[in-house]
Amino acid sequence: MNTGSDTVKALAVGRVVIGITALLFPTFAARLFLLKVKSNPQLPYVMRLFAAREIAVGALSLTAPESARTQMVGLGMAVDGSDAIAGFAAARSGAVSKPVGVVLTGAALGAVAAGASTFVGRR
Repeated sequence: MNTGSDTVKALAVGRVVIGITALLFPTFAARLFLLKVKSNPQLPYVMRLFAAREIAVGALSLTAPESARTQMVGLGMAVDGSDAIAGFAAARSGAVSKPVGVVLTGAALGAVAAGASTFVGRR
């Protein structure tokens, strides 16, 4: 059993599922992220932009040849790292509450950690 490969696949499938959910049900997805939809009518549009990114990274990770999967994990970690910075910045500026910022940042850092775990034990 190749747990690194299993983790890569799980991360990729998770991205595709999150992306499809955000694309088809952007208001629901925004609420899952604890975002206030009523006070921001542009949020469904932004969630669909997020959806396209998640679907693209996830689908490419699933279909990439084995030799390119390391790069795809690195790309996913960069995207998730950027999301962590965005969550922290949003909480710091007051765009989201501190508890919501912790959830957003924590989820993104968890994804970075999951990606990093695929490199453990590799040579």
